[in-house]
Amino acid sequence: MSAQEFPSSWTEPAYVATVVGVLATGALVFYAATTPGEPTPGTVGFVLLSVTGPATLAHELARRFG
Repeated sequence: MSAQEFPSSWTEPAYVATVVGVLATGALVFYAATTPGEPTPGTVGFVLLSVTGPATLAHELARRFG
């Protein structure tokens, strides 16, 4: 792997979005493990928005202010 593949700064937007996305996914896995029942279409939509929303917001904030 070349040095170009790794972020040069922890404030790089792609890096920030990845970290926020991983944390949001971990929180949702914890939530899913503690709730009984099968996922409904509403739950699936909630999960998708709960991961992509914070990651997108973090990417935009890092891009504008980083």
